[in-house]
This record gives sequence, structure tokens and C-alpha cells, in this order.
Amino acid sequence: MQMRRTITSVFLALALLLFPLTERAQQSSPVKSQASSPEAKPQVPASAQTSAPKQDPAPQSDQTIKTVVNLVDVLFTVLNRRNKLVPELDKGDFKIWDDKAPQEIRYFSKQTDLPLRIGMLLDTSNSIRDRIKFEQDASINFLFSVLRRNKDEAFVMTFDDEPQIVQAFTGDAGALRDQITRTKAGGGTAIYDAIYDACVKELSHPPRPPGDQPDVVRRVMILISDGEDNLSTRTRADAIEMAQRTSVVIYTISTSTQWVSLSQTDPNKAADRKYHLTDGDKILQELAEETGGRAFFPYHVDDLDQSFQDIGDELRNQYSIAYLPTNYVVDGRYHKIRIEVPDHKGYQVRARRGYFARANANVPATPNPPGGTQ
Repeated sequence: MQMRRTITSVFLALALLLFPLTERAQQSSPVKSQASSPEAKPQVPASAQTSAPKQDPAPQSDQTIKTVVNLVDVLFTVLNRRNKLVPELDKGDFKIWDDKAPQEIRYFSKQTDLPLRIGMLLDTSNSIRDRIKFEQDASINFLFSVLRRNKDEAFVMTFDDEPQIVQAFTGDAGALRDQITRTKAGGGTAIYDAIYDACVKELSHPPRPPGDQPDVVRRVMILISDGEDNLSTRTRADAIEMAQRTSVVIYTISTSTQWVSLSQTDPNKAADRKYHLTDGDKILQELAEETGGRAFFPYHVDDLDQSFQDIGDELRNQYSIAYLPTNYVVDGRYHKIRIEVPDHKGYQVRARRGYFARANANVPATPNPPGGTQ
């Protein structure tokens, strides 16, 4: 009995001693801080390349404070005078400008042999009815030339009055071919809606390779069309911005055969032998150049064989530069990007031309009023 009283007394004494400490801890609970350091690359997807600082409400007990760094990440390819890839350059070979303001390169890497995630967008409107067989052959040839088994995947979207996914992401080139051969032409042309939807619904979150880190795939769009949009609710600017914000490179193939010169016999120039671009061709060219891709103006499908192989090589041999803009303001304004290789004359850099300073780059941009092609 005496021993039991002694143990009880000890517990009561301990309780009295611990109570003030517990009370003080509850009254002064610390605020947790996870602010990102500019020296450490934030773990955000490539689509969030122009994200702005997140404004949190006034700190309260147990609230986490977060800061998102405005990191701009640019993928690009370097070609020499002969249009051959230049894969051996290093960080010190490059200079980058943001709206004419020189920037410090914070991160640099060489991206080689990465898995591809490809969106095949086929124009099935009435305007290309006579060239539907050309579209089918061109897209099938591209997939069988570029798609690597167990590594790359693609989906097929057709568009006339509206976009439609006819084959979801798959690595089976045969399944993609079967869906492409079933396409038929009819209806209007909604190119910009198709590009926007393909970026938001498919290419913004493509299938990841097993065991790899996020954003270790290349997002590619192959757009085959005459470029003449007459039905989209999105504008051309909407489509380009969404492609830039989701890191999608657009390659365009024109189905137009107007003003084609057949006297060009140089095989190295066969895919670009058109000497007069239609208005639709110029739109296709703009879509490609603004996103870091290329536009092709072939007459025959055979003109594209080497071009397709070149595209595959380009996408597996790219550089990546990231920087924190010194002149960044969240005002929605378009910023031009320029990358140069000053010590190597004749080298050309193929990259997206800029970005929009938006507050929430992970969220689709607010569309402009419908009906327009800017």
C-alpha cells in the first residue's frame, strides 16, 4: 500500500511539471515555412514555366507558406549551316535574352533519347477532301518512321466541325494506322480548337514512362491541314499560347498544292519547294515557328520521308535552358525569348519564341471572345 501511494505521488508531480510546458506550446505554435529558394529548382511540371508567386492569406497557426519561383524553361535544338544537328555544345556557348534583357542561365542540360508523346492531328474538313489519302499516308509514314516500340506513344485526333479523339495514347503503330485509315472528310475546319484541346486534354498530362521522374518526355504535335480555320471558338493566339504553356512543339504539314513548283529537283529541298505560300500555309508556318517546330510544304508523301526522320532525331537531341526573368511582371504580356550561340557563326537555334506572363500557368488561359483568328 505504501508503495502504491509513492507511485501515485510521483505521477501527480510529473503532471504538474508538464502542464505549463504543454500550455505554452499550444499558445505559441510555430508557422511552418516551405518557401522555395531561388538557388534550388522548384519541383513543378514543364507546363508551369511562367508561374507567378502565389499570394497566401495572412499567416495563421499551422499554416504553410509557399513561394513559387518564376522559372522559364526552354527546350531547343541547334542546327549548323547544313541543317545538321549540333549536340556537343555546353552551357557557356549560349546567351539568352528575355525581351532584349540579358538573363543568367540558372540550369542547363542536354536532353537525349527521351520518350516521345505525339499527337497526330488530322484535318478531316471538306476543304481537304481531295487530299485525305495524302493525309492518311503522311501520318502513317510518320508514325512508322518515328515511333519506337515500348518507348514512344501517340494518339490520333481528327477535326472538322469539332475535335475528336479517335485513338487514345498507345505505342501500337498498327492500332494508330487502323484508326487513321478510317478517317473521312466532311464539315468545317476548327484548327485552333483542335490544337487547344489536344494540349489541355492529352499533351498536358501524357503517359509517363515507368519509374521515371515527371516531365521526362517530349510533347510533340504533328498537324496536317491546309491551315484554313473557319469554325474555331478559340483564336490562333489561344492555340499558340496553350502549346507554349504545355511545352508542346508543333510540326505542320501543308495539304495545299497551290502554286507548287515541280522544277525543284534537289532532294534536300524537296519538302520545302513551294515558292508561294497561301494564307493557310503562312498560318501553319507561324504555328510551327512560335512553338519551336518546323513547317513542311510537300507535294508528294515521298517528299517527307527524310523530313520525318529528321524530326525524330531533333526531338531526341535537344538542349534545355532555365532562367529566372529579371523583368518578370504578372501582367499577361507576351515576352520574346532569344537564344544565340555567339561564338559559332552560322548556327541556328530552333526554340519557342516566347511566353505569356500569367499568374497561374498550370491553368488554361482565359479564352478570348469567340469568333476570331488573330
